Amino acid sequence: MLSITTKSPYALQALAELGRVGAAGPVPIGELARRRAIPVQFLEQLFAVLRRAGVLRSQRGVKGGYSFARDPSEITVLELVELLDGTFGAGAEGVFADAAAAARAVLEQTTVADVIEREAREAGAAMYYI
Repeated sequence: MLSITTKSPYALQALAELGRVGAAGPVPIGELARRRAIPVQFLEQLFAVLRRAGVLRSQRGVKGGYSFARDPSEITVLELVELLDGTFGAGAEGVFADAAAAARAVLEQTTVADVIEREAREAGAAMYYI
């Protein structure tokens, strides 16, 4: 039906953080988890799914961590949701099918790059009011 578990929001938060700090190279998963207050073991499970799907790549060793395998502008939020939570809106009928279609459209049009940009904009806007 119309369900998104905590997997997708946590993964999206971590990917936004990766996009923010990962320009210099791979970022250790522990650092991403700490910065976004996500349990490390949970994030490891999510990132394993995303790595197998070709969204992320991992590097072992002292300078290891995760980086994007594809550009964040090519990764939609809908793709993340369906990788981690299954087909969004499957089995919905009637008005719920309409709601699912509307939500799918928003998730499909929003990329990880959009989320990174939005967070940066919101952080900048907050700075003006301090």
